[in-house]
Amino acid sequence: MLIISCEMQSDVPMLANADLHIHSPYAIAVSRSMVPEHLIPACVTKGISVLGTGDALHPAWQQAWRPFLENDAGIVVVPTAEVEDQSRVHHLILAGDFSQFDELRERFAAHSRSLTSVGRPHVYLSGQAIARIVHESGALIGPAHAFTPWTAMYAYFNHVADCYGSEPIDFLELGLSADSSYGAGIPDLYTVPFLTNSDAHSPVPEKCGREFNRLRLESLTVKSVLSSIRKGAIEMNAGFFPEEGKYNRTSCVRCFSQYSQNEAVRSKWRCPNDGGIIKKGVYDRARELSTGEARPRPPYLHIVPLGQIIQTVEGASSPYTKKCRAVYDSFITTFGNEIDLLVSTPIPEIRCVHPKVADAVDALRSGRVTLHPGGGGRYGTFSY
Repeated sequence: MLIISCEMQSDVPMLANADLHIHSPYAIAVSRSMVPEHLIPACVTKGISVLGTGDALHPAWQQAWRPFLENDAGIVVVPTAEVEDQSRVHHLILAGDFSQFDELRERFAAHSRSLTSVGRPHVYLSGQAIARIVHESGALIGPAHAFTPWTAMYAYFNHVADCYGSEPIDFLELGLSADSSYGAGIPDLYTVPFLTNSDAHSPVPEKCGREFNRLRLESLTVKSVLSSIRKGAIEMNAGFFPEEGKYNRTSCVRCFSQYSQNEAVRSKWRCPNDGGIIKKGVYDRARELSTGEARPRPPYLHIVPLGQIIQTVEGASSPYTKKCRAVYDSFITTFGNEIDLLVSTPIPEIRCVHPKVADAVDALRSGRVTLHPGGGGRYGTFSY
């Protein structure tokens, strides 16, 4: 059972790592290996104790998960789904059980043609209408990857109420191109908990759990997970350096040339090099929206997936080469899971397995890295 606490008494909250946004093979561009049989052991390897199902509106995906709701690994499985509204904004929904998604499916049926055919359905309602239905079912809702320039709340709206009207949001998902500092100065979000999730389309450890939330839980149950989010009981967010995200900087979507916002405006948002569309990056968009003082947030830990670190130090073409996988497996065999290694394993112990990886982890923990920002749809990279 993967709990990040030595204290198990009922009156002492436990800490658990949670990834609440993934997808199923019923969604677009998702690995056929993204199934519970692979996801449960992937969580054990990664160090994730709480996993969202993703795509819980799809009846067949619900059925695939039912035998795994109780599992020998002790992973808490939270029913979750993502929907796209009539404005192309994506919303993440978290529920206590599948029956709530059955109710949502019935209520959305008159407004969607894809509830039983795709994992992430298009619901032809406003964000406010969707949120009201979700709240009436007892579930939670918030904008998914809120800052990204495609299919996100801040891609189309300047304020939460512009998207959700009078309905409150229960959380906001930052997305891979933003960390907590990007939303800390936005007045609309002062009381809104931030979530960091992988949005994984593959169960490989470089994708699943690449961003996670460390939650304070009263018990390892779905009810406690949702209660912690409602209360904002988030001990830590962890994920990419924002610069590693593929939409961090304002860039051409064709050649990935990067521009300042003033340069993009002068070019009328068309790349001078090849005429491609220039998309405003999350960095510039967040600065536009940050009109208030930056309020304190739980710590945000910048991490890089272990497989990517190994690939970098080995100079390999991929984290999936035979050599890289052998190094990765040796670390898991020695230390149990990836997150513990990245977050808390003493550097001298890591060095006993692989000195170069130890140096890289040490550099990452202390911020001694050089970031090469991504943008326009291409991920950023790091060196040290």
